[in-house]
Amino acid sequence: MDPPRLPIGLHLTRTARVISRAYDDALAAADGSLPLWLVLMNVKVRAGANQRALAAAVGIREATLTHHLNAMEAQGLIARTRDPGNRRTHLVTLTDAGEAAFIRLRDATIAFDRRLRHGLSDERLAVVAAVFTQLLENVGGTEDDLAPSLGADGPPELRRHVCEAPEG
Repeated sequence: MDPPRLPIGLHLTRTARVISRAYDDALAAADGSLPLWLVLMNVKVRAGANQRALAAAVGIREATLTHHLNAMEAQGLIARTRDPGNRRTHLVTLTDAGEAAFIRLRDATIAFDRRLRHGLSDERLAVVAAVFTQLLENVGGTEDDLAPSLGADGPPELRRHVCEAPEG
């Protein structure tokens, strides 16, 4: 008789928690956090986007985004200007300090991704991705339920800015 196995949902949840903490630590070592990274990444990819579009891209409420943007503006990471076509709307862009923070956090993300992929062949990673997709479908989820700002499977612009460090 086989020994009892840990339920896969519990195993997945515990594993995700450990990996999430390790990722948080990697971002903190680069003077950042996951919320900061997600906002910087989306401001970079969606240059000049308004706050409503950014909130949707990050997967948070506009009020929560406003809180993050206020802090980022106070730190000199972003600039907000009125949209000439709609004075009630603010457009968000990165400052030079925001660009530097973006690069630091992008590099930390790439290094963390390499750490996670260590020892896994492309074939095994494809199996892992397929298992994740199946688990998602088994609970009634779809790929649309995943935050659009998180993956390398997004638009080429996102992959170029987020997943590829410049050579050299």
